[in-house]
Amino acid sequence: MAATQVGCEHYVRSCLLKAPCCGKFYVCRLCHDGEENHQMDRFKVREVKCAACNSIQESQQICKECEVKFGEYYCDICHLFDKDKKQYHCQPCGICRIGPREKYFHCTKCNLCLATDLKDNHKCVENVSRQNCPVCMEDIHTSRIGAHVLPCGHLLHRTCFEDMFRTGAYRCPLCMHSAFNMKEFWEERDKEIAQTPMPTEYQDTTVKIICNDCQARCTVSFHVLGMKCSSCGSYNTAQDGGLIVAPPVDARQSAEQTLEEEPNTEHHE
Repeated sequence: MAATQVGCEHYVRSCLLKAPCCGKFYVCRLCHDGEENHQMDRFKVREVKCAACNSIQESQQICKECEVKFGEYYCDICHLFDKDKKQYHCQPCGICRIGPREKYFHCTKCNLCLATDLKDNHKCVENVSRQNCPVCMEDIHTSRIGAHVLPCGHLLHRTCFEDMFRTGAYRCPLCMHSAFNMKEFWEERDKEIAQTPMPTEYQDTTVKIICNDCQARCTVSFHVLGMKCSSCGSYNTAQDGGLIVAPPVDARQSAEQTLEEEPNTEHHE
């Protein structure tokens, strides 16, 4: 018998899952969660209904009645049926991931599968995937959307990172660290500041800043286009307090002259 696909926007399969929570049949847990006021536990699914012969049976890859294959890929832990996407079940993650397996490794500290080019090449944040995406506030660990690892170690959905980049945002929403290499942008900012001198009354004005990239605290020249960290060269900084205005030149000269003219009043025995 030819397969009858009942795939949804999430998966392509030839069966429906019987929700262990309410007993209703849905194509997938995501369709169930979108319709009901509770969530389906994928791991507790025990029965499926064949889309070709309507036979209700134990969850398995091939229909016991008509021998239709419910999915090119099947996981008997997650009860996931889908077309072949080189999926694999990651035991430490506890769920299936889109592969191929050899292109990913499981980081035990981050507790997440990451691309192999990030092995020994990323900042670990313990159990980072157990936090929601700070942009959309949706789950990252079980999301079907890939995760993007920022230099600070925090995670965003890949699509959220792309949207953030398009809007001109360049900082991690959680820690404010630069989300990618900003060297070229800082060089452009240097040029802009060099071509845009501050008015005379602000030219000697300084300000205390905190760098969001290297955490250094320093006092630098004030400029409306940005304050550059004197430690790492980043413009990803935050002002720490008000402006420090230098006294007028005449006042400084007068003070220096007074000090020079003041008689020595020390007494020696």
